[in-house]
Amino acid sequence: MRVLIFFIAWCILLALCWPLALIALVLAPLVWLACLPLRLIAIAVHGTFALIHALVLLPARVLGYRPGK
Repeated sequence: MRVLIFFIAWCILLALCWPLALIALVLAPLVWLACLPLRLIAIAVHGTFALIHALVLLPARVLGYRPGK
């Protein structure tokens, strides 16, 4: 869905101002590459918090607590 929105926005930008559309076409992959390490850090932090959450709730689960019941 994001790709479709980006493509439609790029087509509108191409119709309005083609030099700016070409610059956006070149810069979009560079911005994606710059954001990639931040996404990987976010995935690692989320996994760490999930592990801590599981460790904190482990004694309750052993005693028979089931969330959602």
